[in-house]
Amino acid sequence: MTSPLRPSLAARVDAAREALIDMTRRLVAVASPNPPSDTHEVARVAEALLRAIPGMEVERIEPEPRVVSLVGRLKSNRPGRRLIFNGHLDTFPLLEQLPWTVPPLGGVLKEGRLYGRGVCDMKGGMACSLLAASLLAQHRDAWSGEIVLTLAGDEENMGSLGTGWLLEHVPHARGDANICGDVGSPRVVRFGEKGLMWVEVEATGSPAHGAHVHRGVNAIDRLRAALDCLKQLEQVPFQAPPVVTAAIARARPISEALSGAGEAETLQRVTVNIGTIEGGTSPNLVPTHAIARADIRLPVGITTDLLVAELDARLKPLEGVSWRAIRRFEPSFTPPDHELIRRTADVASEVLGEAPAVNMRVGGSDSRWYRMHGVPTVVLGLTPFNMGGADEYVLVDELVAVAKIHTLVAFDFLSAGQ
Repeated sequence: MTSPLRPSLAARVDAAREALIDMTRRLVAVASPNPPSDTHEVARVAEALLRAIPGMEVERIEPEPRVVSLVGRLKSNRPGRRLIFNGHLDTFPLLEQLPWTVPPLGGVLKEGRLYGRGVCDMKGGMACSLLAASLLAQHRDAWSGEIVLTLAGDEENMGSLGTGWLLEHVPHARGDANICGDVGSPRVVRFGEKGLMWVEVEATGSPAHGAHVHRGVNAIDRLRAALDCLKQLEQVPFQAPPVVTAAIARARPISEALSGAGEAETLQRVTVNIGTIEGGTSPNLVPTHAIARADIRLPVGITTDLLVAELDARLKPLEGVSWRAIRRFEPSFTPPDHELIRRTADVASEVLGEAPAVNMRVGGSDSRWYRMHGVPTVVLGLTPFNMGGADEYVLVDELVAVAKIHTLVAFDFLSAGQ
């Protein structure tokens, strides 16, 4: 039976439109660029927003100086399940040298758009979760269990001092399910994400004048051969779980219209992006050293251990070449038919008036930490317009829609079976 409170909650999100904009603006107004992973000041704002929620218990966590995360805990009047809202406080750098037409921290609102660095990634998404918790706090007799908000630092630096640290050291940072408002689209319910491995490939040679190449060994030539081997990883065969493959295929018409043609294919193969190359000192000298760094993304069905073995097999035989992994994490997913994913898709359909796609996510997020700890996770956030660039913005109508989805999914999940 549908609770009589449910339609009221949806209406109250609509009525809180200005409050939602204000919360987002307050978060955007304080810079929290990563690097240097400094969330000390923005955490003050977020803490004030948490403490304004009746019954909210708040902890401030600082594993290293100025890398601050917050944990807010809201208990109902009955025992039950624990639902997590996870978000990150840090953003890309402001990059004021880019052609901004509005102040990066100004929270300018015009023509239905709200501007500012980090507004989509992901201060707007956090504001949606904060509003959801605030509304549910006013009706703690209507649901069971508890809501926990983990607002973390360090996400842009892979999260080991943020969400990763919280899950290792704060028992109630874990729960029965997690909703993350990181970027994407309210029209796409994301149930998993690709893995990542950053690698550094180094080559050495021996010196000579550029006119006497027969007397030297060119490190850049050696590096080029190594990078050709690296790109061959894109052809590594694998077997993805059928439920993931089927979900990607079903999502394709909606998801690719939003994320670009080719997304489905990218989700289902290894990709290698060679991001930097350095080497040599002058055109007329044979270079003795060269180095490149690459971003490798792994689909579900491949592990980083398999890639390490492949890289060793391909690169170790090359003379003067060495490599190392700089960062790595595994692909992860929550089964697309899990209760949390189904409830989120149902609510998104209800709020938007059309069925959403249910798909994997190309980029990484802190949600992988939750999946690593066995917590079912869904990502549903705002469309990222100009993310990381000048004039980053979100649509206010989407801000309201995401807040409504977060509110109703949380209510449905915590009131199930009452």
